[in-house]
Amino acid sequence: MRLSNIKVLCLCGSLRRASYNAALIHSLPHLSPDNVELVNFTEMSNLPLFNPDRENEMISSVTNLKEKVAAAHGLIIASPEYAHGISGVLKNALDWLVSTEAFPGMPIALLNTSPRASHAQEALREVLKTMSGIVVEEASISIPLLGSNLDTDGIINHPVISENIHRALITFNKWIVKYSETEGHVN
Repeated sequence: MRLSNIKVLCLCGSLRRASYNAALIHSLPHLSPDNVELVNFTEMSNLPLFNPDRENEMISSVTNLKEKVAAAHGLIIASPEYAHGISGVLKNALDWLVSTEAFPGMPIALLNTSPRASHAQEALREVLKTMSGIVVEEASISIPLLGSNLDTDGIINHPVISENIHRALITFNKWIVKYSETEGHVN
């Protein structure tokens, strides 16, 4: 089955209002190929702390997250590094997805807004690998936004940054299409 329209779920690991990661996520629809629909998961702050005893409860934010993952062909994750680790909000969201049948084999692109934030990126790769996600390294990029004072419009209008993001999204799109054709992983 050939994919013509790709649906990608975007997760931001920061709840900060002036987050570079959030600005980056919000810029993606303006920089993506036409056949890619980017869906931003906006309920990160509504997810309760993960508790395996609550996995069978109908928690609307958790149900919504799992449904959006199941409907996606891929994930894009942008998250800050806190104390050399994954942000708590992102780790919590991933914990809710551990038992989700749609997650194994999910193509994932990691966007890093601070090239010096390598510890969290490595920890995130390890968590995603453990969850059987596939980090697409060719589509995972570091964008030097820390200290740039760029907001969403600034990212979109910055010629070098916007081109790098656009190329990464094209690469991710091509990877998802090829993967779906060879592995039959089509949601």
